[in-house]
Amino acid sequence: QVQLVESGGGLVQAGDSLKLSCAASGLAFSSYALGWFRQAPGKEREFVTTILWSGRTYYADSVTGRFTISRDNAKNTLYLQMNSLKPEDTAVYYCAAQAQKAEVIVDESRGYDYWGQGTQVTVSS
Repeated sequence: QVQLVESGGGLVQAGDSLKLSCAASGLAFSSYALGWFRQAPGKEREFVTTILWSGRTYYADSVTGRFTISRDNAKNTLYLQMNSLKPEDTAVYYCAAQAQKAEVIVDESRGYDYWGQGTQVTVSS
């Protein structure tokens, strides 16, 4: 049974930093690309960042330079370091896992096979 559990969300002020974690179980962690998506109230889920099997990373333009994705395969844990947070970063953040495939889809929800329950990040101004 595959399970992804996010944690680390909370309420912070603009300019603050926050680090999210996603603990995975029930899958071969190192064989999956891992990503973060977020969804604000009334909006569609959007891509934030992904780290591939090789370690290559991709970031949405809105977070480039502020967010850093990383993975610890030994701990089966994905991280998202968020710096210089802005009110527009407020959303529920979800981690997602994508199995290796011929055609990789890194920045769209449809490319991912498993999802966590989400953790709330609120950035006040």
